[in-house]
Amino acid sequence: MKKVLITGASGFIGRQVTKQMLERGYTVYAPSNSSALEEQKGVVTCEMDLFDREKLISYLREHKFENLIHLAWYVGPKCHMNFGNADWLSLSLDMIKEFIANGGKKFLGAGSVSEYDFSYGLLREKETPLDNHSLYGQAKAALFKVGGGMCRQAGVDFKWARIFNLYGPYERAARLMPSVICSMLKGEDVKVSPCTKFLDYLHVEDTAAGIAALFDSSVCGAVNISSGKPVQLRTIVEEIARLTNFKGKILWGALEENFADPVLVGANERLTKEVGWSPKYTLTSGLEQTINWWKEHLK
Repeated sequence: MKKVLITGASGFIGRQVTKQMLERGYTVYAPSNSSALEEQKGVVTCEMDLFDREKLISYLREHKFENLIHLAWYVGPKCHMNFGNADWLSLSLDMIKEFIANGGKKFLGAGSVSEYDFSYGLLREKETPLDNHSLYGQAKAALFKVGGGMCRQAGVDFKWARIFNLYGPYERAARLMPSVICSMLKGEDVKVSPCTKFLDYLHVEDTAAGIAALFDSSVCGAVNISSGKPVQLRTIVEEIARLTNFKGKILWGALEENFADPVLVGANERLTKEVGWSPKYTLTSGLEQTINWWKEHLK
């Protein structure tokens, strides 16, 4: 029986990765201090605060997992400058150490586009410097370097899914696409930034499929989980307006831009050619699916 430990299995990305791994024949072990993950066949839940070091270590020693997908991290408000990133870095390194000590063979960590120096625009795994100004990006980059070194020294396969922008069901309502979708479905005026930036977006199911495919592949190291295609934020907002038949006002520039760099796109040759991944959704079909989900869950 194949089993995999997934931290953050109840999260936005985690619930989709869990689905992907179940479809690949794994039994998923999903420790969490949240009850957000639905009970389902093949998922073994356990109530646990990962920061309870003694309980986490005991759990790893009991089950002796050979496979670990580490997705859990703080991604709440102002996460990019939150000092809690240092706590997550420390916890993650302890987890890797104990995973290795108890027979671990394959580790995949959730990296981020925020590790990169954004001024390069086109971001490549083996070329673009990991020199981001955010604490979040710096902590992720440190885990990639130190955690990767620990795994390689111990002979453990180390895979690093460097995740770019994404959208889809269960995303936090305050994020760009959910906030625009919900406002348009309610017929409210839509407040957005100038939306002149070009970013790299994937539907969360395509992101999860990329992570699962990377985990089951022979590819190691960092792999961009990205579309490879920049799309202007204004285009996304206008497409949502078309799909929702929105007739109200879009208040361009009512909000400030989050960052100055005009283009951020991930080269994805490693993902498409080496891993063999391809997306299920186009931007339009992905937005349609997401809008339909929000229609059912809008309060």
